Order: sequence, then C-alpha cells, then structure tokens
Amino acid sequence: CSSLAIGTTTGYRLFSLSSVEQLDQVHESNEIPDVYIVERLFSSSLVVVVSHAKPQQMNVYHFKKGTEICNYSYSSNILSIRLNRQRLVVCLEESIYIHNIKDMKLLKTILDTPPNTTGLCALSINHANSYLAYPGSATSGEIALYDGNTLKTACTIPAHDGPLAALAFNSTGSKLASASEKGTVIRVFSIPGGQKLYEFRRGMKRYVNISSLVFSMDSQFLCASSNTETVHIFKLEHLTDSRPEEPPTWSGYMGKMFQAATNYLPAQVSGMMSQDRAFATVRLNVSGQRNICALSTIQKLPRLLVTTSDGHLYIYNLDPQDGGECVLIKNHSLLGSGKMEENKENDLQPPVPQSYAATVARQSTVPSTSTMPGYSEDGGALRGEVIPEHEFATGPVCLDDENEFPPVSI
Repeated sequence: CSSLAIGTTTGYRLFSLSSVEQLDQVHESNEIPDVYIVERLFSSSLVVVVSHAKPQQMNVYHFKKGTEICNYSYSSNILSIRLNRQRLVVCLEESIYIHNIKDMKLLKTILDTPPNTTGLCALSINHANSYLAYPGSATSGEIALYDGNTLKTACTIPAHDGPLAALAFNSTGSKLASASEKGTVIRVFSIPGGQKLYEFRRGMKRYVNISSLVFSMDSQFLCASSNTETVHIFKLEHLTDSRPEEPPTWSGYMGKMFQAATNYLPAQVSGMMSQDRAFATVRLNVSGQRNICALSTIQKLPRLLVTTSDGHLYIYNLDPQDGGECVLIKNHSLLGSGKMEENKENDLQPPVPQSYAATVARQSTVPSTSTMPGYSEDGGALRGEVIPEHEFATGPVCLDDENEFPPVSI
C-alpha cells in the first residue's frame, strides 16, 4: 500500500503514497492506450500491463529503463494478474497460469477451473508461502487454495452458500477473507488449514456487490467496500475477550440477554446474532461507483484510502482505538495534470474528534512502518525465517539497478 497504479484510456500512471498532502506521480506512460490492468511489483520498476487493444497479451516492463522485459499471449482475455517476489499469476475465465517471476518461465497451468467471469483470485504477497485462492465452484462459495511454491492444491474451504465476490489475504498469508455475491457476511479463515476465525456482518437489509476487501498490514483490521456509499472497517478481535466489562446500560443488558439466548437457538440464528459489527465506517460522497480501498500507514498514522473509478483518491484518518466515523482529510484528483486537488469540502468538515487527537498523542499505540508486524520490504519473509537470496537472477529480469530492489534497509 505504498503506491497506486491506475489504467486510463491513454495509458497508465503510477503514484507514490508517502504523503497525505501531496500526491507524487512516479511514472506516466502513453505508449499503450486503454489500459485496464496495471500491476506494479511493490516499489520496484517491474510493472505488468494489459490493454483493451490486446486483451489476451500481458506486457511486462521495466518502466525506469523504458524497456519491455517480455510479453506473453494467452488463449482468451486476461481478467486479472497477481504477483509477488516469487510468482506471477495470470487469471483467465477458465484457467490460471503461474509463472516464475525471476525468469517468467511458465511453471503451472491450472486448467478447467470453474467459470470465473470476473477473474477473481488472490495471491499472498508474502512469497515465503505464495498461496493462491480462487473460486472452486461457480454456484457455491467454495474457495480453492493452491500453494504457488510447491505447485500443489492445499485445501478447499466451504466459505459461503452463494458464489464468491471477493477474496483477500493478509500480509503474511496466514489469513484469508472472503465475501459472497450477497455481500452481507464476510468471513476470515486460517491459512493453510481453512478454519473459520471471524465472521462479520456488513448488513442485513440489502444485498450489495463487495468491490474491495483488504487487511491492514498488521492484520488488526479488515476493510470492505461495495457499490453503496458506506465503507466498513472491522476489527479482528474477539469481543468477549477484549471487552470483559460492559457499562450497565439497557443496550448492554439486552446484549447479554441475546448472548444467553444463543445457547437455546438453532446454530444458524445464533451465529447471526453473535457476529461482530463494524468497528469504523466511512460514508463516501459518491455511490454506485466501483472503488478500491487500502488500509495504510502514512506519515506514521493509520489511514484509509479509497480510490473511485471516476479518478479520485480519498484519504481518511482511522482512529485505531475508538473507531467510529472516519474523518476525510484529503481528496486528490488522479486524472488531472498530476497536481493535487484541494478538497472542496475541507472547510465544511467538522474538527477532528478529540478521541482521535488523544490517539495521536498516544504514539505508543499507533503502529509505524518500522515496528508493524507482517510484510516488510525485506522480502516478505516471516520473522524468524531465513530470508531467501535475491530471487531475481541475472538475466532478462533484473531490477536491482540503482540498488532499488529489494530494499535492504529496515
């Protein structure tokens, strides 16, 4: 979550997300029009591009050198691409191709996958495991989990009743979140075992299309956005453990009554009652647009980033202690001249709640990039593991010029 890549009718753009106030454009290319897939390998110079002009062809570039590393053509349109330091995955409607990223060699082709019209798949960014998740059925919410390193099927997870709509790994690849096409329930499973760890209810009144599902880098929060105006952030905690003492209020009393009642209700009903509600929310100014969210740490504070299909990036403050309504602090235009756009509603925004100011003052509770567990730019190895040697062999794919890849300073 340190950079943003967007595809446009004229090409693609790469931005750095190191500052709230200023949006730095790292690169812009107008060589290929109508780009609908652009994936950058972390902060390196490797970028993968697919355009509507040639939807069956994947182009891999070293954008700082301005050179094409390679290109591959497939039997049908490319729907999505995922990559980490070890693997590059290309998803078609009924097949998945796994490449070894250091030489782009094709390692495995998973044929005859269930029809996957949206190209739904997720790849762990931690290359120490390189787990791949994709729909195991077109009619039910079954998840197929595949080990991209050993090239073997890990397990099958019966996640939902209806077809899947969203999948996301956490930074270490130890958890997998999923949502179905109904969009009412979000579940989190352990990886590679597939046991259900958490269950969150996004809403009960209406079905929605979950467009984005993402963990924070420390795996404490899970964010879900949809085609509605509301973004939900859930906290991965067991409420019974973290809130042992509830205030003697009517709602607290009723909550205990419901909790006691679950012992006598059918499992399906009691499960719905015990599901956790959103820890924090955001109400977007737009509704019905496709969007992508990210939970990131910018300038040592937790932020929620929302990018909409009309070309805007919204940055919100997230209170990691009390949650609640997130405060919009910046709105950037991504399709203009590259300069930042002042948020027209900044003057109308209420002051930052005192609870958040108090949180900022408690620096010890705010995660920073240097102390945050999970994925780091040391290569994605879990703490305690031996970090593999530089994956990129000397040859056609070498990105360690300018000492930029992989970063060795922590």
